[in-house]
Amino acid sequence: GPAARAELRVRVRLPGGQVTEESLQADSGADCVSLELRAADGALVTLTADFRQEVKIFRALILGELERGQSQFQALCFVTRLHRNEIIPSESMAKLRQKNPRTVRQAEEVRAWEHLSMDVAVNFSKAAQLSSHIHNVCAEAREAIYTREEDVKFWLEKGVDGSMFEVLPQGSELPELQRCRRCPDRWKPCICSYSLSIEWYPCMLKYCKSRDAGGKVSSYKCGIRSCQKGYTFDYYVPQKQLCLWDEET
Repeated sequence: GPAARAELRVRVRLPGGQVTEESLQADSGADCVSLELRAADGALVTLTADFRQEVKIFRALILGELERGQSQFQALCFVTRLHRNEIIPSESMAKLRQKNPRTVRQAEEVRAWEHLSMDVAVNFSKAAQLSSHIHNVCAEAREAIYTREEDVKFWLEKGVDGSMFEVLPQGSELPELQRCRRCPDRWKPCICSYSLSIEWYPCMLKYCKSRDAGGKVSSYKCGIRSCQKGYTFDYYVPQKQLCLWDEET
């Protein structure tokens, strides 16, 4: 059908009980979906799903602690392979209509938390051919775009240029490389952890059955199932100063 675009706003409850507004956008012409929400700690979290390139992009804009000498915000981008059936197709998302905008929604299904080791850096200036969305989404994070070796292998087989990827130092090669939260020196390199959660997203289509006058049964799309899913990303930083949220509490 013709390309459709839609924007929805849904109110969702965060784990701590506070309510946040999430915006969802779908563009069936570009075959992509994006959603954005403000997390409980104030970070702005965006997920962009590029179905055409089989890429998903997470971006976090983390508010800095000015009293600790940090800049106003820090931006991170994590790029991973988009699998089929992770999220509903863009044309289905573009057909969703805003119902009961005041309702506070909670996801019907909580999917397993995923822990990802982001061991490759992505060169911002070359990343457009991996996904054209990286340029817009990750502009503030140009020095901090990470992916995984296993996803890179998949994209290389699809013909993406390998020169945009650079393998990062690994804990296995550098035994002295600690987790940032255990590292006493804020100028030393370490492995940083960042966690984010997508609180509510349309993860599956629901199908209903109907019977026509002759008794023939057919199924049709009759709604969506909503999911919540969290991710923890581990990645190398050249100094702990770039990872000050990851502290022993």
